[in-house]
Amino acid sequence: MADSVVSKGFYDVIIVGGGHNGLVAAAYLAGAGLSTLVLEQQDHTGGAAVSERVFPGVDARLSRYSYLVSLLPDKIVADLGLSLDLRSRPVASYTPIHRSGRDLGLLVERPEAAGTRSSFAALTGSDREYDAWVRFYDEVASLAAVVAPTLLEPLLPASSLRSRVDPALWSALVERPFGEVVESRFSDDTVRGVVATDAVIGTFARLHDESLIQNRCFLYHLIGNGTGEWRVPVGGMGAVTDALANAARQAGAVLVTNAEVLSIDADGNNGAVRWLGGDGERSADCSYVLANVAPATLARLRGESVADRPEGSQLKINLLLNRLPRLRSGDDPARAFAGTFHINEDYSQLQTAYDEAAAGVLPAVPPAEVYCHSLTDPSILSPSLVASGHHTLTVFGVHFPARLFASDNESTRAEAVRRVLAGLESYLDEPLEPCIARDANGNPCLEAKTPLDIEAAVGMPGGHIFHGNLQWPWLDDNAEAGPWGVETDTANLLICGSGARRGGAVSGIPGHNAAQAILTRRP
Repeated sequence: MADSVVSKGFYDVIIVGGGHNGLVAAAYLAGAGLSTLVLEQQDHTGGAAVSERVFPGVDARLSRYSYLVSLLPDKIVADLGLSLDLRSRPVASYTPIHRSGRDLGLLVERPEAAGTRSSFAALTGSDREYDAWVRFYDEVASLAAVVAPTLLEPLLPASSLRSRVDPALWSALVERPFGEVVESRFSDDTVRGVVATDAVIGTFARLHDESLIQNRCFLYHLIGNGTGEWRVPVGGMGAVTDALANAARQAGAVLVTNAEVLSIDADGNNGAVRWLGGDGERSADCSYVLANVAPATLARLRGESVADRPEGSQLKINLLLNRLPRLRSGDDPARAFAGTFHINEDYSQLQTAYDEAAAGVLPAVPPAEVYCHSLTDPSILSPSLVASGHHTLTVFGVHFPARLFASDNESTRAEAVRRVLAGLESYLDEPLEPCIARDANGNPCLEAKTPLDIEAAVGMPGGHIFHGNLQWPWLDDNAEAGPWGVETDTANLLICGSGARRGGAVSGIPGHNAAQAILTRRP
């Protein structure tokens, strides 16, 4: 939408950043009758939740950055009348394993059934690990059932939630390093690793880190809608943000793209935002400013120094294959890749990779996860690609902190990709390279994004996918904070992005909560 549509000099609310959280806030606020302006630097809304044709001449719409949905509450979908199809995957995860001269695969079905139990038994030799798995995740589900309903409400003190949860579980997940509970509950290195990976996705931390940032990461991966299920958005992530943009426009919000915000001013009562658009510098005044940008970016736009710059820790690889490769285990690749396919994520491998990266070198055997969107949702491919057996692969490498790429992003990226794909290929019964499709120019359909690439592309400081370390979704007892977890030191300046207390991932939660923080103040 062109910059010229900004015909007013004053809005009730100006939202800086047109990612999914900003669109959620805009839909709620405009729907309540507040004049709302959304400013987005890129030429499209959606931020990191977009679907794009990445490879020249190839009709495949990849979820280029974020790629699955769990934390988006059903209530937001219903409130905003979003037309979304979020599909369950038939497989939660599959982990290929080389052990004692055998090639096996640890399968976790969704929902879990006899095949999951037998897969655990084939790997470990008994039912003990699977029984421990069931007990542990039943307990985690009990915590999720308590926490999830509070995410769209004013923050509760930790003591209020603690009183509703088994004390031993609260201690294990909230008060002690996550590595302790993993090691006390499970014995098998691979099973431990499958559990532990949810604690380090996008979070550079030891499993015994005293800061407990790994615990918070694990919790956010398991509480979505009280089930923790990660679902596939039909049409890709862009379908989610397109639906949100439509809801915001229909509610009356003005969405402006190609608008580079230059400064934010707020004094508690009045606000103003300056931006650079297609026809030069513009500005508008407002009652409230909502920042759908990282806290570090907000500080810069306010003319403040940035004390703690976040550091992302991941390698994202997008692939298009002309067919799924065969596995050394003999398992059906259409089943194995339908869920989260774990690569070199044994517990010991996660710890070794962290130690190497912390020492400043690329992990020799990098842990990673792979998932095939097109097995659940073929609509992201053209009919001809579907008919010819093509599939997408999304690869998410962990323990790749931005510092590793700082001196030479280009060559370090290439070596990181080589190591991750070599790890995948070690579980294949054939070379991977012939399975990779070619674009119209004859180049492999492969792109990779380091934290530095992600910062350059979508503006996340340090390439941190959560805008900074995740926080507990409640108030520490006796802590001073605003009621919604979106407040800043200035009354009419609110954070509505992933840097809010209950931000992180594609959820819409901070967008909802920032809107409610405004709406509940109205007479």
